[in-house]
Amino acid sequence: MEGSLDALLPKQIAERAEDIGASKARMDTPTTLLLAILAGAFIAMGAVFSTVVSAGSAALPFGVARVLAGAAFSLGLVLVVVAGAELFTGNNLLVMAYASRKASAAQVLRNWSLVYIGNFIGGAATAAGMYAAGLHQWGNGQVGATALAIAQAKCSLTWSEALMRGVFCNALVCMALWLCMSCRSTGDKILAIMLPVSAFVAAGFEHSIANMYFIPSGLLIKTFGPAQDLAPMGGCPEVTWGNFFLANLLPVTIGNIIGGALMVGTVYWVVYCRRSRSGDAALHITGRAEHEVPTLQQRDGTRG
Repeated sequence: MEGSLDALLPKQIAERAEDIGASKARMDTPTTLLLAILAGAFIAMGAVFSTVVSAGSAALPFGVARVLAGAAFSLGLVLVVVAGAELFTGNNLLVMAYASRKASAAQVLRNWSLVYIGNFIGGAATAAGMYAAGLHQWGNGQVGATALAIAQAKCSLTWSEALMRGVFCNALVCMALWLCMSCRSTGDKILAIMLPVSAFVAAGFEHSIANMYFIPSGLLIKTFGPAQDLAPMGGCPEVTWGNFFLANLLPVTIGNIIGGALMVGTVYWVVYCRRSRSGDAALHITGRAEHEVPTLQQRDGTRG
C-alpha cells in the first residue's frame, strides 16, 4: 500500500529485487563506475572505523571486541544503501533480473565488471589516503599495528578457508540488503543492516570489497612504515601483493558470488519468482482451455 509503514512481504521483496536489478543492469557506464568508486570508499570508511575501534581492545573479551568491530564496520553498508552507491557484493543479486529475463547475461557481467573495478579504485584510494593522513600512527601506533594484524590474518588464510568465509560473508551481506528492500524508512534500513554485518565481521568472514582496503592498508604500512612497527609481528611475511590477489581476493570473490548470487539470489528467485511465473502461465493455459471447451462442445453438438 502506498504510504504504508508496513514492511514488504518476501514475495514483494523478490519482485522489487528483480526490478532494481534490471535498472542497475541498464545503467550507463560513467554513472555505474562513479557510484562503484563511491561504494568502495564507503566500505573502506567502515573498515577505517572498525580498525580504530579494534585498536587497543585487548582488554575486552574476544567476542565483545569482534561485535564492536562489526557494528562499526556496518557504517560502510549503511552509506552504500542510504546515500546510494554500487557495491559488487550486493549486485550479485542481479542474477534475479537475469533469471526473469529482465536483464541479459552480458548486462549482468558488464555491471559486475565495472562495479568491481570501481570498488577497487575506491577502496585502494582510501587506503592510500588514510596512510597519507597518518592513520597508522594514531593511538601511539596501535591503529597501524591493528591494520597490519588484520592484513596478516587475511593473507594467511588457506584457499579453502578464504573461499568458504567469502561464501558465508556475502550470504549475510545480501540478506542485509534483502531486508533493506522490505523497509520503509531510513531507520529501518540501518537496523536491518547492522545485525547481519556485525555477524559476518564477528565471525571472521571475508568481504572482497572490504579487503580492497584492509590489505592495501597493511601493504602500505609494511612497505613504508617504520621497521620497528613490523618487529612484533615477525615482519608480516604473508602480507604481499601476490597473496593479496591470489590467496585472498580471488577465492574470496568467488565465494562472495556463490554466497550472494546462488545462496540468496537464486534461492529466493526459485522460491518466489519462478513459482509466480509458473502460476501465471498455468492460469493463462487454464483460462484458454476453459474458453475453448464450449467451442468444442458446440462443434460436437453441431456434428450430432
